[in-house]
Amino acid sequence: QVQLIESGGGLVQAGGSLRLSCAASGRTFGSYNMGWSRQAPGKEREFVARIRWSGSTDYAESVKGRFTISRDNAKNTVYLQMNSLKPEDTAVYYCNIKLLPSQLQYWGQGTQVTVSS
Repeated sequence: QVQLIESGGGLVQAGGSLRLSCAASGRTFGSYNMGWSRQAPGKEREFVARIRWSGSTDYAESVKGRFTISRDNAKNTVYLQMNSLKPEDTAVYYCNIKLLPSQLQYWGQGTQVTVSS
């Protein structure tokens, strides 16, 4: 079993920045991918960013150039640096981890990000 604890959400004005963190604990030995998704009110959860064990990254088109995902394997932690935030970035942001090679996936409880115009 793996537990994920997110932090760093909050209220920020448009154009501002926030940094989300997600720390994994429990059965985290071995390799794994980590990522972020978000869900706005009345909408489905959508992919935001992913960082693989190799360090390669993927981003949703809507956040490319503004968000940066990174990880610290020694701390089993993934970060999401969010710059130039827009009101449409307002959502609950969820961290996830996918263990390799089992593909078992776990999700955090989510952290609220609110961007005011």
